[in-house]
Amino acid sequence: MSRGCPLTDGGVMGIKMAQAAFPLKDCLLGKTSGARNNGSARVTYTMTQEARSAASSRKQSSPSAKSDGRATAFIQHYQAAVQLLQQSKFEKALAALEKLLPDAPEEFRERCRMYIATCRKQLEKPSLIFDTPEEQYDYAVSQLNTGYYETAREQFNLILVSYPGADYAFYGMAVLDAITGRAQDCLNNLSRAIELNPKNRLQARVDNDFQSMVDDPRFTELLYPEIP
Repeated sequence: MSRGCPLTDGGVMGIKMAQAAFPLKDCLLGKTSGARNNGSARVTYTMTQEARSAASSRKQSSPSAKSDGRATAFIQHYQAAVQLLQQSKFEKALAALEKLLPDAPEEFRERCRMYIATCRKQLEKPSLIFDTPEEQYDYAVSQLNTGYYETAREQFNLILVSYPGADYAFYGMAVLDAITGRAQDCLNNLSRAIELNPKNRLQARVDNDFQSMVDDPRFTELLYPEIP
């Protein structure tokens, strides 16, 4: 795969993949292929809503909930643990959930057990090892294509830690930022990608994944600097 401009026309789904293959079945949180199509955003939203809903339900069912410091503290710690899980910080999430489980109210207990099982399953997987940054980039793109945005972002960042001049990783981050509505981050990352490799400007002009940015005058100025 050419490190100069690894992306091809046609958007994320058209991004050129290196020969190294990564099974997409190794999806975040161990969901089935059917659930995977819904994307990690839906999984994240569901878990967040569960935490909020459970917290609200507990407050309504117990008139003394507001004055019960222990209940309030439990809910806060539970929500923090769920957030760690959403961020793929499985080891920290597991420790937090195992600590909460013994004293968990009945309405939280089953969820705690389920999330503990999820953490353990993820931690049992072998660590990802890539022979080249291009292979790691391809894996990040596969996660982006299937909607696991936080995993993709983590992999792009890891590439840039070791290879700060990897223009394709900055471009991948810009695409991810555009898809997830982070306009300023998109502009920053795309600008850096173009600075490192001017061919990325031409690629971005025909890349449908920047659709959310087309009405931003800063984006137009970045792609067409020759236009006054």
